Amino acid sequence: MVEKIGFVGVGRMGANMARRLEEVGYPVVAVYDVRADVARSLAHELGCEVCPTLVRVTALSDVVITVVTDDGAMRKIYADKKDNLLKGAAGRVFINCATLTPKVHVEVEKLAKKAGAESLEACMASSITQARQGTLYLMCGGAEETFNRMKPILTKLSNEGQLLRHIGKAGQAASVKALVNMVMNINTAGLAEGLGLGAALGLDLKVLMEVFSQTGANSRVLQTDGEDMQNREHSCFFSAAHAAKDSGIALNLAKQKKLDLPLAAATFKQYSKMVKLGLGELDKSGIAELTFKGRSGKGLKK
Repeated sequence: MVEKIGFVGVGRMGANMARRLEEVGYPVVAVYDVRADVARSLAHELGCEVCPTLVRVTALSDVVITVVTDDGAMRKIYADKKDNLLKGAAGRVFINCATLTPKVHVEVEKLAKKAGAESLEACMASSITQARQGTLYLMCGGAEETFNRMKPILTKLSNEGQLLRHIGKAGQAASVKALVNMVMNINTAGLAEGLGLGAALGLDLKVLMEVFSQTGANSRVLQTDGEDMQNREHSCFFSAAHAAKDSGIALNLAKQKKLDLPLAAATFKQYSKMVKLGLGELDKSGIAELTFKGRSGKGLKK
């Protein structure tokens, strides 16, 4: 029997995951988003129900996939006294894909067990295009039995399982995801500084990036963000606000272990500055607005 799927949080990532699963034969029967117009639009496209409550999503679904913004949103959908996913949830499985503090995933697993349900974190290290194509890199945390039960669904989101990993118990995949984004953000900030200084020195940035690509300065973000930094093309795939949030998660984990991470701290400060300047909804590549002379967001198309 093919499981009926519900989605909570249908922004660009959630919506594309829903489209992908519907496309490969999993019936998406319910969608919910705090932005009702967004949920209505996707429900009309997929021919499913737009749910007025979280309880209704659970009632219609065998598996619920959540893609929410932060710890507060996650706690609300699972523990709000008036309406939450765990009312009438016995036998359901919840797959949670947002980047959150690891302890929140542990909390949700405990709440789900108490309700007779199961939960699994499936942290994503990819973006909008990969969500639509079903080529997300997924890092999963939770009971191995739950992971194995959900593997057929997760396989269709992760390049037929080639990009699917079970990391360990609840919270561990979220810890890995925090480190992935911490290092990515540091690399992005470093590239922005290198290109910003190169521009100030009057260097040809195309030549500079080609040299970077063939030396120890190479990185994945050079491929994805280098030209965007040069051209000030910061259409959002992963926002500066999310970069700040995720670097903050990693720094809090470091604080718990009494570790000093000066590069992560400096990167967090830069992305937090972008948010304060009203640049938080730019792509993470927009950090170059702080390192190229005379920019600071001035003259960008809104």
